[in-house]
Order: sequence, then C-alpha cells, then structure tokens
Amino acid sequence: MDPQGRGEHFGLTAVARQRAALARDRADRADAIAERHELLATRPGQEFHAQIAKTHRRTADSHRASARLQDGFAQRAAAWSEGQSARPRFMTVVAETCGTPSAAVALLDAEQNQLAFAASNHLAVLAQDLEYVLGEGPGRDAAAGQRPVRVSGPEIEARWPWCGPSLLSLGIASVAAVPLRAQRSCIGALTVFGTRPADTATAHLAEVAEALTHIVLLDPDADPHLYGGTDIRATVHQAAGMVSAGAGCSVSDALALIKARAFAEEVSCDTVARQVVHGDRKLI
Repeated sequence: MDPQGRGEHFGLTAVARQRAALARDRADRADAIAERHELLATRPGQEFHAQIAKTHRRTADSHRASARLQDGFAQRAAAWSEGQSARPRFMTVVAETCGTPSAAVALLDAEQNQLAFAASNHLAVLAQDLEYVLGEGPGRDAAAGQRPVRVSGPEIEARWPWCGPSLLSLGIASVAAVPLRAQRSCIGALTVFGTRPADTATAHLAEVAEALTHIVLLDPDADPHLYGGTDIRATVHQAAGMVSAGAGCSVSDALALIKARAFAEEVSCDTVARQVVHGDRKLI
C-alpha cells in the first residue's frame, strides 16, 4: 500500500471515530435534558414536559445509533489501513446494522427526483438503478407517502409491475423502505433488499433511517457524501441538459429519454449519460 493511500485510510478511521464520539456526547446531552423535563413533568399542571422529554429521548437514541454506525465504519477503515479488507463502504455498515445483505439510501428533491444515492454492494446498486430508471419502487413509495413500505415474494411484482419483475430476477425476495424525515419534509429513503422473505423483518430500520438523516443532513458535522460513497447523479443531469439544448425538448423529456435508452440497452443511466457528455453518441 502506498503512503498516500495509507494516510487516507488512517484519516477515515480518525474522522469516523471523532464523529462517533461527538454523537455519543450529543446523546448524553439530550438524555440530560430529557431527565430534567421528566422531573418537571411530575409537578401538577406541568405534564406537557413529558412530551418534551420523549422528544429528547428519541434524539438521544438517534445519536447513539449514529455513533454505532460511525464506530462500525471506523473498524472497517482500520482494517483497510492494515490491508485486511477492501475499501469500506459506509452503507455496508448500514446494511449489517439493519440485518440485511443489501441496503441503499437515496436523496430526493421535493418532486421525488433522485439527486444522489449510496449503496452497500452491487446488488443494491442494480436495484437502486432500476428504481431510478423506471420511476417506481419501494424507496419512492416510502418517500412519497412518508411511511414504511414492506413487501415480499410475488407481491413485489404485483405492487411494482415495471420494477418488480426485475427485482425478482436479481434474486431479491423481500424489500423494505422507510423515509428519511427532516422536520416536516422528507429528504429521501432507506431501502433494504433481502434474498429471503425474512431478511427485511428488522425492528431497527426506522432507527437507522433517523440516524442516517442526522448523519447526512442535521448534525453540525453532517456528511451527505458518506465518506465518498455517495453517487451524485450529476453526469445524468448534465447529459439531460445537453440533450434538451440540442433537441429543443424539456429537460424532463431528455431525462426520460436517457432512462429509456438505459433500460432498453440494459445499462446504467450513468453509462448512457457519459457517452452523451463525451460526445460518443446522440440520442436524437
């Protein structure tokens, strides 16, 4: 391993451990505030403090879940620095915490357009690309409805007639998704994919999703790139702009054309987009 690469490995480990320590400190402070409000709630006419205490307890739980994720990533980064493993993905730790082999998180705008995603492994990447290309799937449903989605077996194809058959063909037998909530809005969704119907039956999914929301958006040291593991759809949107300008169509229509070509050719949208951006092909 070259010195520069080893320095990057140690840097990742140090940052993850620091973020874990900060998360635990925030959890302790939230618990201390909750305890004060719980004492106030015992006084006559002060029952509303119980709800405030509950909110801070939930915040503390979220910070501790964040700390566990950061600790898990730090361990993987340390093993990488010693040449014992491949470059770690933060989402691999997320998947393990959820008790599933594959997980992906997608960040969405107000119109449910996917801005970026991160995945734990190749299966999760393929599943996330299918949802992006076909415009349907568990993550989109969870974000749009702001409620959990859990489907397994033949119901996957019945619920998502375009995306479902392809998910099943990948060997996915169960899916579950929960929204990433920030105050009154939704910034995306966490989706897990199982190769057995029971793989997505985990009680920790909502807790992990809330921790992820803090990690990518809410905390002072938020990291929307998840240690470089986030794939931003910048090339796809750049290509859509180029197609739109060249063909005189809307950006939405250009994006739909890129997705259609990717689906027809069984390649990712990024592959088609790179060809357009590099001038290797024209779509119209």
